[in-house]
Amino acid sequence: MIEFAGQRFDSLYTVMNTESVVEFLGNVTLLQRLPSSSLKRIAEVVLFKRYDRGDYVVRENQNVDGVYFLLQGQAQVLRSAKDENCQELPLKRYDFFGHGIFGDVYSADVVALSELTCLLLMSDHRALLEIKSVSDSEKERCLVEDILYLEPLDLNVFRGFTPPNAPTYGKVYGGQLVGQALAAASKTVETMKIVHNFHSYFLLVGDINIPIIFEVNRLRDGNNFSTRSVDARQKGKTIFTLFASFQKKQQGFIHQESTMPHTPAPETLLPREEILERLVTDPLLPRDYRNKVATEIEVPFPIDIRFCEPNHSTKQTKSPPRLKYWFRAKGKLSDDDQALHRCVVAFASDLLFASISLNPHRREGMSVAALSLDHSMWFHRPLRADDWLLFVIVSPTATESRGFATGKMFNRKGELVVSLTQEAVLREAVTIKPSFGAKL
Repeated sequence: MIEFAGQRFDSLYTVMNTESVVEFLGNVTLLQRLPSSSLKRIAEVVLFKRYDRGDYVVRENQNVDGVYFLLQGQAQVLRSAKDENCQELPLKRYDFFGHGIFGDVYSADVVALSELTCLLLMSDHRALLEIKSVSDSEKERCLVEDILYLEPLDLNVFRGFTPPNAPTYGKVYGGQLVGQALAAASKTVETMKIVHNFHSYFLLVGDINIPIIFEVNRLRDGNNFSTRSVDARQKGKTIFTLFASFQKKQQGFIHQESTMPHTPAPETLLPREEILERLVTDPLLPRDYRNKVATEIEVPFPIDIRFCEPNHSTKQTKSPPRLKYWFRAKGKLSDDDQALHRCVVAFASDLLFASISLNPHRREGMSVAALSLDHSMWFHRPLRADDWLLFVIVSPTATESRGFATGKMFNRKGELVVSLTQEAVLREAVTIKPSFGAKL
């Protein structure tokens, strides 16, 4: 008899499906840096291996078949008696050993101390253990996935970069900090838990020329919820911090009061790049303004944006403090990695959010800037970042140099998938030059 989830069964084969195997794998330290899509693939190919007490799982100096993950029971590593520092190392649930970790030939015996069940990932499938990005798609990654890529340095430490073709505006784009920090937090949580909200603060301007170190603090891991904090550092200083909460999928009450506004279909609207090109060639606009717009066109943005109400207003004229536009990632993202899709939406959300508070205050010849102070998001329902989402932004107030904006994101079915808030400092300036120190 085997005990699993508080009940006893004749065999684990009876109770374990792919989802429960994925949940188990998500608690293995070696695999916690992998996206859920990789864990699902591993779950589909692992073999169940059963051993009685006293059986050898692996013999010293013999080739091993792959990587073993201890699912049930206990084992022990017996080092060679010739080794003066010989130690008996216990192995328990979630521990792992085998090919690809200590080499092709194992240097010790592994013996079952009780009835033992292991999951074996055969050597032929070792490529599934490779860390590629938030997504592990085999096809060429689109630009936003390259931007969100993080290099693992330690269990809770990651290094992010600003690729040469990433959107920058003389400094690290705020959405990049949000997306990369959320990706770092997601890599430390078991895969069955998905982010449902985060709150973040922009502290210093980021330097695009040096890497960003993301340090994750595991604040809490409960049965259904986990909490993480992330500090993004450059030159020893924290430039951005994020607090995120993750939850397992659960059944519960459902209602929606928010209604998606009627808008033209995104396919009927002009891409943002085409609108900018028309502004550049409009002879009725000031030359300085057209030159500034031209620099925006040169910055590649990995998100396709379609404004619902394109008009002839510019940053030189007043307009209402509201905006609606459709957006989606350029290219196809991983099919089932919800963590990736939510990181991409977080990345995209910061582009125009804060600047909406400036709309009623613009005038010809005035140079203004909106510097984000904080950014919060609540994810209500599953979403796809490579399918059209409607972003509805309103700035209800601005006061004491701060503008406040709220946002709602709907999918094409009219379901509210995300709610957002952001506060920003609104400033009038003659010249705006990024300095890599305090933002305020």
